[in-house]
Amino acid sequence: MSKLGSIGARLHRGEVGYDFVGNRKIWYGISILITITAILGLTVRGLNMGIEFQGGAAFTTPKHMSASVSQAEKYAQDASGHDAVVQKLGDGSLRIQIAGIDTDKSDSIKTQLAKDLNVSSENIAADLVGPSWGDQIANKAWEGLAIFMVLVVIYLAIAFEWRMALAALVALIHDITITIGIYALVGFEVTPGTVIGLLTILGYSLYDTVVVFDSLKEQTKDITKQTRWTYSDIANRSINGTLVRSINTTVVALLPVGALLFIGGGFLGAGVLNDISLSLFVGLAAGAYSSIFIATPLVADLKEAEPQMKALKKRVLAKRAQAAAQGDQPEPEATDRSDDDYDEPEDAAAVVGPRTQPASRNRGRGRPSGKRR
Repeated sequence: MSKLGSIGARLHRGEVGYDFVGNRKIWYGISILITITAILGLTVRGLNMGIEFQGGAAFTTPKHMSASVSQAEKYAQDASGHDAVVQKLGDGSLRIQIAGIDTDKSDSIKTQLAKDLNVSSENIAADLVGPSWGDQIANKAWEGLAIFMVLVVIYLAIAFEWRMALAALVALIHDITITIGIYALVGFEVTPGTVIGLLTILGYSLYDTVVVFDSLKEQTKDITKQTRWTYSDIANRSINGTLVRSINTTVVALLPVGALLFIGGGFLGAGVLNDISLSLFVGLAAGAYSSIFIATPLVADLKEAEPQMKALKKRVLAKRAQAAAQGDQPEPEATDRSDDDYDEPEDAAAVVGPRTQPASRNRGRGRPSGKRR
């Protein structure tokens, strides 16, 4: 078995682990700092909306143009009076996008571009997008996002419970805010491909979150019938038990997306890949982070506000204090116990015997078989 596989197996069995839930205030602070930075970037710089959202025109030149991208940008800005985005396509032609212009001015801009680029105006193709159509696209995108979130909350509330649905919703908003903020800071153009990428990463984020929630739901059945583990202890074990799976799926997803973003969009200059690849790359990373560091710790906070869980936590801490007063080692953390510990009776005599060791640690001693229970 590989080293990573061995670590994953030990994490799943609870032999090793990291206290994610116990350090949740650190993760909350980091997320708040990143979110504030993203909101500031969005407020100060704003989004670079493509012509699909604010209207404009896109001109495509003939193949194998001698003019460079920078020259075409200057020509387009001089002809329109607006900023232009120029991309060199694989066949050597140039795609010049000018947002925020009236469509009735497209003919004069096209004529001036043909003159500057020394080509016939008939050889330049023009695609026009009206501002009203762009508004419709933007509104549909927001409506789709809102419907998606409502359906997610309803599904999670039915499949799990409302606290998990609320935590998943907070994690999704966290991921969306960070992704949009990065777009504002980087200045990449927002296109329909960006929206597609955004909706895609929400699915990935939910996948990791639901995997942890499913493990947590299974392990917290009849949790109040024992006095060894708090809800936070078991939530921490659920994170550790699925940690390697989450890392593997995230890395495998990030590798091809990173190739699109850094190799395709960066080295090869295929700028059309940037809009969707950046949203996927940032969203996948943020989704994996929020599933581990935000969603599950938040569920633990919400659950331990319940009277039953408060009483359970009080009993668990009292039992551990009693064991420490008798000279025993403290009860192991949630990452050090076996799955069958939940079947132990709540009777104190069955948990802590008259000897100096807890009864659960003495089971099987003196028996020929040495079988553990």
